[in-house]
Amino acid sequence: MSVAVRQTLKQKLAALVPAWEGRVLDVSTQGEVLTGPCAVVAFAEEVPKSAWAGYRRIIKISPYVRPEVGGAEQLETWSAELVKGLHQVRLEDEKGAAFTCIYFGSSDCDRVDAGSGMMTRSLRFGMYIPESTDDHVVPGTPDSWMAALQGWTQSALGSEWSVYGDVWPGGYETPSVLWRLTGYSSAAAGTSALEMRKQWTGHVVASVEGVTRHTVTHLVEQLAVQNRIALANSEDTRYLTVEEVSADLQADAYLNGQIRLTLQQRSRRPGTDVPLIREIHHSKGME
Repeated sequence: MSVAVRQTLKQKLAALVPAWEGRVLDVSTQGEVLTGPCAVVAFAEEVPKSAWAGYRRIIKISPYVRPEVGGAEQLETWSAELVKGLHQVRLEDEKGAAFTCIYFGSSDCDRVDAGSGMMTRSLRFGMYIPESTDDHVVPGTPDSWMAALQGWTQSALGSEWSVYGDVWPGGYETPSVLWRLTGYSSAAAGTSALEMRKQWTGHVVASVEGVTRHTVTHLVEQLAVQNRIALANSEDTRYLTVEEVSADLQADAYLNGQIRLTLQQRSRRPGTDVPLIREIHHSKGME
């Protein structure tokens, strides 16, 4: 994790709780005693990355307050402010690298620090840092279904939205939508056709929760009403059919995505070369 990302996080914490007066500290050395209200940030284990969300680093944020100046009640207030100000919020460091923090809950109960006598609790977050888009470039033919879905989404939402495919890119913008391919199947439809299905997950991220919810429902409604999406760059204008679409408004937007979509297309089966019958010999009976 870069120094710039650490510094950006500390600056954000200081802005969320002015009472700390900028005292957002690293884990203290043994014997060092904390003074006054502050927060301590511990950068803990790094866990395997998500294929689409980037690297994940666990961080623990511990606010400290004197028992005689608010105590447990003040911890509750600060904790609520931290969760509201960090959970699913896009942050960007001075070099343009974007990252997102996801709240995982409090890692332990309230306690009194033996050295300072102050009360504290630890809030656990996952920090997700997307990789450079270049790391996910795979040679080969682009997915025409993905291109069509991205184009349809851009038209439905307008130019102020960014629409991504497969992974969150480094420096991703908000508001934005990410589409991921999560499943594929193909089956015969009669003797001359194939039915292909692809399952997609859609992530809708905006800075305001109301905008996020409205956009999710808008996309689901439009997909259900229009029922088909034109394939981009096709000479004879072929279409993808919306077979099923649904939304889970409680799902984590950045990690899990709120929209589940199944697209279907029927195409002619590749022909099989069969020798032509040139002559027919008929016999009336057997000798």
